[in-house]
Amino acid sequence: MGVMAKTSTTTQGLRAAIERSGYYPALVAEAVEAAVGGEPIRSYLVHQETTFDQNEVRRHVTVLVLTGNRFIVSHTDEQAADSTSPTPYATTSTESVKLGRISSIVVSRVVANPESYKPGTLPREIVLTIGWGAVSRIDLEPAACGDPNCEADHGYTGNSTADDLSLRVSEAGDGPETVRQALDFAQALSEATADPTR
Repeated sequence: MGVMAKTSTTTQGLRAAIERSGYYPALVAEAVEAAVGGEPIRSYLVHQETTFDQNEVRRHVTVLVLTGNRFIVSHTDEQAADSTSPTPYATTSTESVKLGRISSIVVSRVVANPESYKPGTLPREIVLTIGWGAVSRIDLEPAACGDPNCEADHGYTGNSTADDLSLRVSEAGDGPETVRQALDFAQALSEATADPTR
């Protein structure tokens, strides 16, 4: 499979993880390979999600790749036959983001029995949210002052949240190894974006 098959152990691990997902591995691997090019891979995460949409089961795979200079996101979705296509089809897309553009990395951990938590214990689930400015969410609400009798218009208040990618990984749904890989990827990405030369 071109460049991906010839490079490092990390690259071979990524290819094996894509194949293990069993979700159109040739299509997913080709899209990721094209985005990565010849760059060495520092870290990766392959996450498959199955959703139920009325009477249909839909699968989605997300592949995150960290190279020395870029963060690459690949999404692949399958679609049932519809008015535009008489046969089922898949859509795959990749986005390449320079590490210097990443503005936010949030790792939310859910742990059971926090009173007896021991360092190094895997969380029950994590949500990894990464922002680089492509998508922002603005939540607004009417502003008010402290006077309960005030009827003046104080405009609006709110906040803007970078929310380009949000990925939930759970021990029950994805297995402990995927949770560990997600934490490792988040740490590698955090370390890479902390580099002041980026």
